[in-house]
Amino acid sequence: MGKNKLARWNELGSFTNVIQPEIGEVAGKDHPVKGNWNSHIFKNQNPVILELGCGKGEYTVSLARMFPQNNFIGVDIKGARMWRGAKTSNELWMTNVAFLRTRIEFITSFFKEKEVDEIWITFPDPHPGPKNSNKRLTSPSFLGKYLQFLKENGIIHLKTDNIELYKFTGSVVRNYNLELLISTDDLYSLQPEAKTINPEITGSLSHPGEPVSFFENILSIKTHYEKQFLLKGMKITYQSFRLKKENFLNYGESRKES
Repeated sequence: MGKNKLARWNELGSFTNVIQPEIGEVAGKDHPVKGNWNSHIFKNQNPVILELGCGKGEYTVSLARMFPQNNFIGVDIKGARMWRGAKTSNELWMTNVAFLRTRIEFITSFFKEKEVDEIWITFPDPHPGPKNSNKRLTSPSFLGKYLQFLKENGIIHLKTDNIELYKFTGSVVRNYNLELLISTDDLYSLQPEAKTINPEITGSLSHPGEPVSFFENILSIKTHYEKQFLLKGMKITYQSFRLKKENFLNYGESRKES
């Protein structure tokens, strides 16, 4: 491990807004923070929004600055990357940002029923090929995990450069009859008139009582990897949909009957 990486690891452990348990603390068991994010970590009752696979935490920090009325948690397993977002939020004295270093497979160990309002998935590993589809963060197996802690009709946002993941997610939405809110396979080609979105379909990420220029103000946040993709001329896709428990239950029952 290089000196810079080691220094970041050590500094990450000193940040009060970072939780990084050992695998043995969460594999098959609940972490003490479960059910206590509002009361113990943020010390308010504001909505909680996750960024899964947060990388350097650009989205987590930028959204938290844009929407101080919400709490944001960046989740990733790679601490050396997460260090950047954790350090920035500490330097800015941001009280509505936290980071959780863990494998997303263990995500249900950290959040209780209806504790999370929304989920953002930004440029995750697409796990290409049909054999790897169950590893994708929008696969039915992962959506089933999110159902355990996401509020009813909670919104999931996916932003990716990978067209296979984009199409796969669209098929999951259709198969489970989920409510698709927005979908585009070329985010930055949208015409100006398409960029003003009704707050009713943007969830907690809107200013109360005001229409929000959703694409211009929110989706304009660009991660480190997204900037690289755009420089290469790659298209960025975006989807959002509501995750409904009854749709999953009904689909499961229909599969059993068939």
